[in-house]
Amino acid sequence: MQGELVTDRIDQERGRLRPVVVTAADARAAAFRGLIEAELDRAYRLATVILGDRYDAEDAVHDAAEAAWRRWSDLRDEQRFQSWFGKIVVNACRDRLRRRRRRRLVEIPRLVLDKEHPMAPDAADALALRDVLRRAFDALSPEERIVVVLRYGADLTVPRVAELAGIPEGTAKSRLHHALRKLRAVIGEEEP
Repeated sequence: MQGELVTDRIDQERGRLRPVVVTAADARAAAFRGLIEAELDRAYRLATVILGDRYDAEDAVHDAAEAAWRRWSDLRDEQRFQSWFGKIVVNACRDRLRRRRRRRLVEIPRLVLDKEHPMAPDAADALALRDVLRRAFDALSPEERIVVVLRYGADLTVPRVAELAGIPEGTAKSRLHHALRKLRAVIGEEEP
């Protein structure tokens, strides 16, 4: 029986171990399921920040999970699954950003606002700040948005940003530099 393994399972009725034939495909699916389930929350958070929309994020993570399953045999080392799947999620987000026909306002998560500006003087100022940040973030290209989110939203190092974005480290640095200049320009225009 090629492609099958025998494993022991507890017989629910008798409480004894009994041999069960499990196909290699079942074992492969179980291994994938275990790895993907451990990464789904992280992938969803990342996609939500990049895309700014939780429904788009759900779709992007779903697309990424399907792509990962299709390319599961390409993964040579399961210890690298997190990084490998992270790249697939970033690419799924990039594809969604590129497909958008018109620019939409991106919801800046409260987590980022609270981290950067923990004590807004009042609700009106907080809303104004949020609006400025939203406009600034919306001025970025999808590629710039991805590196900014990975660097500052996910607090990754530049080499890790480059790895997940699938670009050379120098390109990541350049995109970060240009994105920060754009952000400063938009935010600078907004100040009285």
